[in-house]
Amino acid sequence: MKPAPFDYCAPDSVEEALDILATHGGDAKVMAGGQSLTPMLNFRVVRPNLIVDISRLIELDYVRSSGQGGLTVGALTRHRELETSSLVASRFPVIPETMVNVAHLAIRNRGTIGGSLSHADPAAELPMLTRLLDAEIVVRSTRGERVIASEDFFVAPLTSALEDDEIVVRVDLPGLPTGMGWCFQEFARRAGDFALAAVGVLLDVRDGIIHEARVAMMGVGDTPLRRPEAEAVLTGSALSDAVVAEAVQAACVSLEPNVDLHASPEFRRHLAGVLMERVLRKAWQRSAGVKA
Repeated sequence: MKPAPFDYCAPDSVEEALDILATHGGDAKVMAGGQSLTPMLNFRVVRPNLIVDISRLIELDYVRSSGQGGLTVGALTRHRELETSSLVASRFPVIPETMVNVAHLAIRNRGTIGGSLSHADPAAELPMLTRLLDAEIVVRSTRGERVIASEDFFVAPLTSALEDDEIVVRVDLPGLPTGMGWCFQEFARRAGDFALAAVGVLLDVRDGIIHEARVAMMGVGDTPLRRPEAEAVLTGSALSDAVVAEAVQAACVSLEPNVDLHASPEFRRHLAGVLMERVLRKAWQRSAGVKA
């Protein structure tokens, strides 16, 4: 199938792109890497009157150090850059471990950070990473900039908090404690497929006790999820079989995955629990002061 007819423009600056969006509003769609939008156009899921191609805006393509071990990532940074950057790996090793699971190499070479977040697919890795890392998503329009916490950015499947005249310009990642353990795992039927479920974990372990725990999941809800109930179980404890079991139960008991052709809600819930147990143990091993 071919897309419905549309006009096309490729602005040379962020300001020009924002002026165009301010004029056309809901009749326009922004295209960055095009890895999600192009199939939607072809299937006529979306029928914009205008495509605003921002792929020329190299001012939005960067990964920069920020204060206290954090990073600032421009919206046109490619998935592949997050996968291979030594700076990213040194500060957020969970990111490259996650990014290698995103689709296929050709897609990671084209897909952009801002595009993935704006698309807001609940089975996509980057939205889940922003929840796990407490990221702030910075968006801009002709009315100015606003900063949106990742927990508020994803509203529903394929729906974000972006207004029609806004674009994502960068993502701010606050630094992590030194030696924080990490792990991400997902399960898909074939390499490159969307995951049926995935879990990411961060553990700050000091003197054998978990001082901070973060647990995020994807593919098991309408948006990427944090599991504060499980985090509360883990915090203040040493990891043991009993603690793992209690944390998995706390994380999964209230999950309400959607049913589709690929898996039942019960199977996705069970799969999330199995993955969570694995990533908890691996993150614990990687934490400072705990032997692998």
